[in-house]
Formats: sequence, structure tokens, C-alpha cells
Amino acid sequence: MYRDLKPENIMIADDGYLKLIDYGFAKVVKKRTYTICGTPEYIAPEILLNKGHSKPVDWWTFGILIYEMHAGHAPFTDDDPMNVYKMIINTKPKYPDGFDKELKSLTKHLLRRDLSKRYGNMVGGIADIKEHRFFSGLDWNSLLSKKI
Repeated sequence: MYRDLKPENIMIADDGYLKLIDYGFAKVVKKRTYTICGTPEYIAPEILLNKGHSKPVDWWTFGILIYEMHAGHAPFTDDDPMNVYKMIINTKPKYPDGFDKELKSLTKHLLRRDLSKRYGNMVGGIADIKEHRFFSGLDWNSLLSKKI
């Protein structure tokens, strides 16, 4: 698990492709871990509820990142981190006018509190994300081989 996906940890490499940096919170986990860590606006609800967490926290933070990149701010913000945590646990994101409908659909699927319904954690795994209509027309193999 990476556990710290946020704009500050994404750099543009010399080849123009994105690269993750700062693996300080990354951890190999076989089942679950109970370490509470991360940036307040990005922390997944299961971390805050201390129920134990695993890879699905990265899909949550991906949803937060997508929202922030499109809206210009994270969906859960406040000067007091405790208020941010309460919002993450108790409220749904409000999508500003003009938020792309396909991206909104993808984001909603990533920001599910119910882990059995969160994209990336369902039976289809990452395929659920890659096959979402927002990514229609994207050649994932070409992207992986840095041909686009």
C-alpha cells in the first residue's frame, strides 16, 4: 500500500510521465494494518475508524485526488483536522457545477465507504476502474509502455 497519494507526491519525470515520490507511509501488508497515517483530507474512512485497512485505502485516495484535480480543492476540507475526519466519516462529497459527469461517476465509485462496493476492491479489481467509461478509448498498454 502507498497510503499517501496526493498532488505533492506526484512529480513529472524527464520523460513527461508521472512518478510517485515519498514512500514514507508505504507498507507491504498481507491482510490488514492498523497504523493511522496519511494527510487528513485524503485519509480513508476505514483508517479513521481503526477497523484495520489494506489496499482499498489507495483507491479512496485516488478518488480524492481525481476530485481535487478537477474541482481545484479536496472534497473534505476544514482548518481543523478533526472536522475533516468527521466529514470523511459522515458526509458525501458535494460536486461543484461543471464537474464532468463521467469523472463524477468514477469518483463516486472510488469514494464508497462500503469496501465491497469501492472500485478497485470489488471482484473485478483494477479492471473496474480501467473499464470505466471515463477511460473509454484509452489504450492502457500503450500508456504502460509510454507510447502515448
